[in-house]
Amino acid sequence: VQLQASGGGLVQAGDSLRLSCAASKGSFSSSVMGWFRQAPGKEREFVASISRSGGSTVYADSVKGRFTISRDNAENALYLQMNSLKPEDTAVYYCARSRMLATVTRASLFDNWGQGTLVTVSS
Repeated sequence: VQLQASGGGLVQAGDSLRLSCAASKGSFSSSVMGWFRQAPGKEREFVASISRSGGSTVYADSVKGRFTISRDNAENALYLQMNSLKPEDTAVYYCARSRMLATVTRASLFDNWGQGTLVTVSS
């Protein structure tokens, strides 16, 4: 599956932003999907993961209650709704696919990555 993330931009603290990830050429609906982010000078970190059906989700503690991951298997699309954004959410955000059968959080378990989309949150 090929992944294309979009929706990043420059926002102010407290604003909302919705990221999208379009998938093509593969079995999107049979794949666990996730969002990761990488801030300047830091390692890539897990943000959220969603099961194949969308019925199960996992979030990093840092975004729990503010971010919502969702998917539309009919449209081969993955989303990340980000509310109450903070300056520390500034990063390049990546969508990724895992062949695992359940939601996972380790980057090493995701084998297909899209290009990133930059989110910048100003204070």
